[in-house]
Amino acid sequence: MTKKEFQTAFFFAVMKRCCLAVWRFKVTFKLEALFKRSISYVTKDDSNLGDEIGSFGRKHEFADITWYPAQQKAVYRVDDRVPSNTSGNGLYDFIPLRSAPSEVVALGRLTEENQESSNDEDGKCISAKLVTAFLTENAYGLTNDGILFTGYPVIGSQHKVQASGTCLDSFEDANMTACAWDPNIKGEFFYQTTFSVALSLVNSFIQDVQKLVKLKPKALCGIERYNGILMRYVTASTAYLGKDGDAIDFDITYYRSKDPLVPRLYEDILEEIEKLAMFKYGALPHWGKNRNIAFEGVLNKYKNGQEFLKVKKAYDPLELFSSEWSDQVLGIKDGLSIVKKGCALEGLCRCTEDAHCAPGKDYFCRPGKIYSDAKVCTRLKSNNNLFEQIIDSVINEV
Repeated sequence: MTKKEFQTAFFFAVMKRCCLAVWRFKVTFKLEALFKRSISYVTKDDSNLGDEIGSFGRKHEFADITWYPAQQKAVYRVDDRVPSNTSGNGLYDFIPLRSAPSEVVALGRLTEENQESSNDEDGKCISAKLVTAFLTENAYGLTNDGILFTGYPVIGSQHKVQASGTCLDSFEDANMTACAWDPNIKGEFFYQTTFSVALSLVNSFIQDVQKLVKLKPKALCGIERYNGILMRYVTASTAYLGKDGDAIDFDITYYRSKDPLVPRLYEDILEEIEKLAMFKYGALPHWGKNRNIAFEGVLNKYKNGQEFLKVKKAYDPLELFSSEWSDQVLGIKDGLSIVKKGCALEGLCRCTEDAHCAPGKDYFCRPGKIYSDAKVCTRLKSNNNLFEQIIDSVINEV
């Protein structure tokens, strides 16, 4: 048995025994000595983002980048290990992950719903700039002494600057304050599309997104209200479902309607980015932060995907750790794509006809702006729907 096979087999064996019986075992941990980190956020325009992203990650051990494509800005997190005796008692309490007054959270959601229903793209962009300016001005929640931010760099112990956000530790106050995503209040309701693009392809992917921004400059203001696109570095792994090579994780959060048949503003651009990543660049989807279509053919993207299924079958023959959903995602069973009226709006299917979008709300199935293989739900303004549909039909025939 190879090392890789042993690791996977051991995982399943531990899972089975831990869940089905009491199993005594001894584990030895190797602890790392306490160290500190020095963090600075540096904002630049995004013209060279694709060229710089690889070298930046190699220069800084804990680097990441937050991208605001509509504002054509990128915020580089310069984050390095420093000796434990370096002066500084910094703390990271990320602002969007703190509790907030429930009424304020509800007002934010109501504002976004009104912007969506009225196609208020300018309002979306204003909201986005207010959010990102506030975060930038307040160092995203970094403080030099646990209370105040006085300037970069912020130096603090690893355990105080690695974890972020105190929302789950907030007071029990009958929902006077709450996490923004708490379902007990009228708070945020969103989708997340998260995927890994091979480092060698990242520059081209970023350039494609920038092309979309040039065509529709306000289309991505909505994601900037949720602090843009977070890009993190992921290294290659020998695990069966690990990354075959170094990659960049793209984490995108965006508005979702409580009504699954209601499209979002600039639905087509968000869908095209999703399809560019998954199908043009072969991105690997995050297993817990994606819509159904992101998992189409996913196991074929892993060179050892079939080996994983063999080990899974060998160590879980009764499928105790499987479900209908996991089997669909892994391609073992059909049913991942759910074709019905409006299915493309929630990412349950790839649209092939207008009914999969929302034709009654002026959203029709059309080719992508720069990636024609992507069929996306595009809004056609009412006063020229017929003309635009005729033109699109001619283009499709050509």
